[in-house]
Amino acid sequence: MNRIDRLHAILTHLQSKKRVTAQEVADRFNISLRTVYRDVKALEESGVPVIGEAGSGYTIMEGYRLPPVMFTQEEASALLLGSKLTEHLTDESIKKHFNAALYKIKAVLRTSDKEHMDQLNDNIAVLSRLPADDSAGRHLTELQKALGDKKEIRIRYQSGEDAVTERSLEPIGLCHYGQAWHLIGWCKLRNGYRDFRVSRIQQLQILDHTFDPESHPSLREYLQTMINHSELQEVCVRFNRTAARHIGNQKYYYGYVREEVKDDHVLMYYVTSSLEYFGRWLLMYTHHVSIESPEALNNVMKDLTEEIRLHYLPVEQ
Repeated sequence: MNRIDRLHAILTHLQSKKRVTAQEVADRFNISLRTVYRDVKALEESGVPVIGEAGSGYTIMEGYRLPPVMFTQEEASALLLGSKLTEHLTDESIKKHFNAALYKIKAVLRTSDKEHMDQLNDNIAVLSRLPADDSAGRHLTELQKALGDKKEIRIRYQSGEDAVTERSLEPIGLCHYGQAWHLIGWCKLRNGYRDFRVSRIQQLQILDHTFDPESHPSLREYLQTMINHSELQEVCVRFNRTAARHIGNQKYYYGYVREEVKDDHVLMYYVTSSLEYFGRWLLMYTHHVSIESPEALNNVMKDLTEEIRLHYLPVEQ
């Protein structure tokens, strides 16, 4: 990236957040702190009202705006790909706003890039054996607003087949797993943190009361705490390359997080709330899979295979 492009990118980055540290800029653009200071000084000399706060970071004076942003073809293509995932993984409230934003983006593209986008749009698809859980249909936008504004919410929630309760919550985050969106929040009824499946929220109201987000862990901290307290457990399994190629989308149904491809095998990392449930899935891969961690899953697999052995090869009397 040449310096002119970098200066424009740094300005865009400064406008994207309330405050940006020099180290954050250095990390994003892979430059030294000394170069950051020089670039910020160049922006100031060109008339950009950058406010530097010692030990805190940089801000842009309120009211300053960049001229309309021009997207590169690669950036526009990435946004189109994101729109395909948005259609599949979100509800109608998000789809509506994302599509409106995408039309605005297309409006500022060059004609050749618009044609490129149209070509891509007809040749990219997101498929799944399971339908997206869009039965919530209307709550994700409201939940994002409550999270951003730090507002309490009240929900009518179907906690069981016939059980419906009223809950007042302080929301701390949204998390997508198990083919569904989940709301994590402090439940005042239960006086503790709870996980609510968004599709089971029948009604939602944003209240006027605000709460202090510092009184709660961040979403990342909460999820890590769940893992540490064994409500969720991290699992690492080793698949040979042949078996790994045939897993396909199944891995996403069992808490898939990431994988590392080695010479003759693939290490896959999962998070699960039930080692037995996870182990029963692994049984279909027989000797093509082995357990890296935890040892407790190894013991589960031994018990399950012994159960199968006794079923099909009973001890002769």
